[in-house]
Amino acid sequence: MALRELSSLEKFLGLKKPNKYSTQGGQKVPVLQNNNGPALIGLVTIASHLIREAKRPELLGDSAEQRAVVQQWLEHRIIRLDNCSKEEINIILKDLNRYLKDKVYLAGNVFTLADILMYYGIHHIVVELAVQEKERYLNVTRWFDHIQHYPGVRHHLPPVVVLRNRIYPSGRH
Repeated sequence: MALRELSSLEKFLGLKKPNKYSTQGGQKVPVLQNNNGPALIGLVTIASHLIREAKRPELLGDSAEQRAVVQQWLEHRIIRLDNCSKEEINIILKDLNRYLKDKVYLAGNVFTLADILMYYGIHHIVVELAVQEKERYLNVTRWFDHIQHYPGVRHHLPPVVVLRNRIYPSGRH
């Protein structure tokens, strides 16, 4: 999964020459063999490298506070979301829903790498949600739908249908 995410991120960033990736270990941790130095290991490490390579530092955050928030969500993706149990999914969705109550993006009002990688990581969960569950996690659903329609993000993933007449109050869309 992480290899497809990195490939999609490369396309989103407009990187012309695709990198060659491999994986290591039982959890298939991505590895990028860098010609200019040692191998880069891990989804977040490689994704951050691609952002810098594409000269898009704003995706890592514009201020020290934003960079810390982006890093926090990237760690959250790897530590809590990846390989979470079915029992943990509702807790993760509830926490994320509460966090997104007054935010457009994970770092406030700015689209960042955190939104991209959290979207990729949570896609398989949102696909399985029933309409009632999407309504229960209204802020997650709103954020998810916004990110899936952000230009160039959803390369390798199928769209998830969000019934706007049930999710969004009338007159807003």
